[in-house]
Amino acid sequence: MSDILTLNSGSSSLKFALYAAQPGQALADLTPRCRGQFAGLGTATPGVQLHDARGQSRDADLGALPERLDHRDATTRLLAWIDAMPELELAVVGHRVVHGGQRYHRPVVLTPAIVDELEALNSLAPLHQHFCLAPVARLAERHPELPQVACFDTAFHATQPDVARHFALPREFTARGLIRYGFHGLSYDYLNRVLPQHLGDAPRERVIIAHLGNGASLCAIRDGQSVASTMGFTAIEGLPMGTRSGSLDPGLVLHLIHEEGMSAEAVGDLLYKRSGLLGVSGISSDMRDLLASPAPEAREAIDLYTYRAAREIGSLAAALGGLDQLVFTAGIGEHAAPVREAICRGCDWLGLSLDDAANRRHARRISTADSRVGAWVIPTDEERMIAWYSRQPGV
Repeated sequence: MSDILTLNSGSSSLKFALYAAQPGQALADLTPRCRGQFAGLGTATPGVQLHDARGQSRDADLGALPERLDHRDATTRLLAWIDAMPELELAVVGHRVVHGGQRYHRPVVLTPAIVDELEALNSLAPLHQHFCLAPVARLAERHPELPQVACFDTAFHATQPDVARHFALPREFTARGLIRYGFHGLSYDYLNRVLPQHLGDAPRERVIIAHLGNGASLCAIRDGQSVASTMGFTAIEGLPMGTRSGSLDPGLVLHLIHEEGMSAEAVGDLLYKRSGLLGVSGISSDMRDLLASPAPEAREAIDLYTYRAAREIGSLAAALGGLDQLVFTAGIGEHAAPVREAICRGCDWLGLSLDDAANRRHARRISTADSRVGAWVIPTDEERMIAWYSRQPGV
């Protein structure tokens, strides 16, 4: 038996998990030894959490954290903790990498040349790509013999037809890679693989998955393959998110530059970090805070979020030629019953009938027995997907 370390690095966090793996294991049989995360990286209040295989909190003997901790330091502390456990036999490290560009449509063992290629994609995912790759160099320094595997969030969407991926721009721009890539692919890939065990005999030829978290997107899946998604060239398109604006009129960006005098950097900061739920509410980027707030601005932010989600579901249903199942996942999708309710109400024209009691108790199926479209709440597990890919021979 060998162990797999998975790393899912964000702009201010480093999620990690350790899996005990055996050759030929099914995805559902991969067993996490523990999971945890460093939070608040780059801020004055870093912290660390650790949970055992049963999800129970346990002490993380990772040393006293300094006032500021970056991704490199967090990786160093994590590796020292792992090295001190003789029962572990680390065989491979799997990384979530947001962008694989036009070349990488499946997991790949990292080399310095490949890392350089992926670093060149930083501008396409400025909140993610650099941070996804940040632990790679530290791992290579400390354990140069250890294989590192990149698993890409864009890869799942490579099956989309050209008509879904292309913008109406001159052809030379398309040839240079200015196309819709789609993101959250590891989450969609995982759910697509586990749907049969949750849905049983229910039809699943036309499925929409709603990955609703601080980052949010929808994906249309026909016969197990991605055919359309709400995120495109970057992870800012589509739904409003925690701090990201989602889709807007590109003429508005021109207006901000030419009429408001904003620089490209200032516009990027506005659209990535000061918009979405935070911008509309003026209160918080956290849906939990907004649901608990009596402020009308909080209600407006929630209403805009759910309206846009229901509208985009209609668009993806058109791409699928109908809809069999709607699946909610990620932090908001799994835990915010009022958000699911509002979105499902906006989809009743598709034949979706919500079971209010089931939704309130976060049941697995939240649609009524006679609903033509099924609605489900299924937890995602990107780390398990990364571990499964990383232990595959030939990756």
